[in-house]
Amino acid sequence: MREITTPISLKVQTPGLDPSSAEPPISRVLIVDDEPESLRAVARILKARGFEVDTASNGIEALDRVEKSEIDVMLVDLVMPGMSGLEVLKRTKAASERLEVVIMTAFADVDTAVAAVKAGAYDFLTKPFPSSDTVALAVAKAAERGRLLDRARRLEEELEVRERYGNIIGSSPTMLEVYRMIDSVAHSTSTVLLQGDSGTGKELVARAIHSRGPRGTKAFVPVNCSAIPENLVESELFGHLRGSFTGAVNTRMGLFEAADNGTILLDEVGELPLQVQVKLLRTLQEGEVKRVGSSESSKVDVRVIAATNVDLHQAMLEGTFREDLYYRLNVITIAIPQLKERIEDIPLLAYHFLRKYALRSGRDIRRISLEAMRALRSYAWPGNVRELENAMERAVVMARSDVIVPGDLPASVVNTTDAVITRNILLDLPFSDAKKRVIEGFEKEYAQEALRRAGGNVSEAARQSGLDRSNFRRIIKKYSMSS
Repeated sequence: MREITTPISLKVQTPGLDPSSAEPPISRVLIVDDEPESLRAVARILKARGFEVDTASNGIEALDRVEKSEIDVMLVDLVMPGMSGLEVLKRTKAASERLEVVIMTAFADVDTAVAAVKAGAYDFLTKPFPSSDTVALAVAKAAERGRLLDRARRLEEELEVRERYGNIIGSSPTMLEVYRMIDSVAHSTSTVLLQGDSGTGKELVARAIHSRGPRGTKAFVPVNCSAIPENLVESELFGHLRGSFTGAVNTRMGLFEAADNGTILLDEVGELPLQVQVKLLRTLQEGEVKRVGSSESSKVDVRVIAATNVDLHQAMLEGTFREDLYYRLNVITIAIPQLKERIEDIPLLAYHFLRKYALRSGRDIRRISLEAMRALRSYAWPGNVRELENAMERAVVMARSDVIVPGDLPASVVNTTDAVITRNILLDLPFSDAKKRVIEGFEKEYAQEALRRAGGNVSEAARQSGLDRSNFRRIIKKYSMSS
């Protein structure tokens, strides 16, 4: 067999990890050992725990197997004739970071372990193994890390193509429909109404419509109608002449004129006063504006996009929004989904904000742990994407390592999702282990509450619980609870 002297081209295709999945994909393991008995023993251990196992008896064979097969984890013996396990590790990592490597050896020393870790080994196991579980756990954790890294890489690849729709991020079915609508209306002149809760990204959608249309190189003027004092709304939108009201010391162009030949976004359009709604309707119908204090109108060519987080139809029925203006604005409606309606987009968004704030703060934080991602996916996000962004900004600030963990997230996110996360963790366990954990959790919580109600009196807590005092004491002793 010929000697390989250059890094090989690996074809490892680690499946992506769905952080909400209770059943991770089966991991493929390659065991490399020149001792047949050891090779068979380790293979039996891993096969019994559900891994797909392949074997190789030397380094050259292992590198060839990896090049031709799909492998998630390599478990390689350090001391082998010909090519050592450390050399196999170095060549594997030089070709690809996707495959995780666990080193095993009967000749362990600190220097060798450090060299293996520096070369990219995920773990270092000493023979004989303390137990079969030691090997299986090391391989399982290595496979999980590989899946998380692969997931992060694929999310980054998806982020690279987001420029097509500005900074809108998402690939869920509901967002694909939003993209379809953006493409449909971008080249028209019709008024568009964006309907969605606060924090869903209505302005981003408006900018995407503008940039993808023929006005993309012209002005885009966003206006938050709810932020303008009622007595100044008309002047802000349509302009005013000098001296037309107290404080009007100069003639001023309005925002519609500033957006001429471009696009204006009227955000929270439902907050406009009724008298301003009348002038807005005329501008939409006639394509002209009249400054406050002026008797003359000026023509403007403006694409109008309106946005709201309230039900304009209901506002129309209640008389707070003009019926004629409602139908003039509601030519084409695009519904922007809430974040809880597109859970599958949360990992993509989370990694986008992670990268954004890690770069801004100069921190090398690259991953989100499985538990933290479960928390992010389980939370309801009443503040939508804006709240998720704030949560990830906080997580970057609070993180103590290069991985975001649940403790880095806001307490509201973690505490609200504890029950869901616990359920998912239980589903990952064998039935007997999950049952044991549930029972133990119930016993501890029940005993704590019983003691609280009894004022710390063990005898009284036992009586109220219907248990013998000795049995109750056994429970509180089991969980190291004060009596």
